[in-house]
Amino acid sequence: MHTRLAARLALSALLALTLAACHHNKPPIARPMPPPPAADATPGRPPAPPEPVAEPTIVPPEPVKEDAIGSASLDDLNRNSPMKPLYFDLDSAEVNSAGQGVLDANAALLKKYPTWAVTIEGHCDERGTAEYNLSLGERRAVAARAYLVSVGISGDRLRTVSYGKEFPFDPGHDEAAFAKNRRAHFVVTAK
Repeated sequence: MHTRLAARLALSALLALTLAACHHNKPPIARPMPPPPAADATPGRPPAPPEPVAEPTIVPPEPVKEDAIGSASLDDLNRNSPMKPLYFDLDSAEVNSAGQGVLDANAALLKKYPTWAVTIEGHCDERGTAEYNLSLGERRAVAARAYLVSVGISGDRLRTVSYGKEFPFDPGHDEAAFAKNRRAHFVVTAK
């Protein structure tokens, strides 16, 4: 029984020491410090209020102007086509320097609108046989396509077709009408 009593006393003493040790180790209490006196403060006078903070001025972005070409329907696009026709010399499918300028401008449009798909129609004047003009129209459309591909337009976006002399732009029968009919015409087929 002495052992039990001794164990109880030892346990009580240990508990008392633990409580006493916890009582003296209180965490410190944080107290706010008064602000340092301002340089221009005079004794007995309250410090000047702080300067107001200037809020940054937020300028709204410019409204995006609606792109008349990009929002036009396919019918409107092709009725008032931004793509210019490429004209050819008599019996030729060669792209001359003026034609390169036209194709460069058309390529710039195709780069600006990368979702457009275009059919390049090859046309001829009324002189020559139907077979010859279909073949020449095909060579003209292919020459225009090859140039566009060479300046970075994906060939997947460009189709070719030849109409020969079947759909003249100008129904006249003189050299001025013939010159307008010898062309590669660009039709936007998908946006």
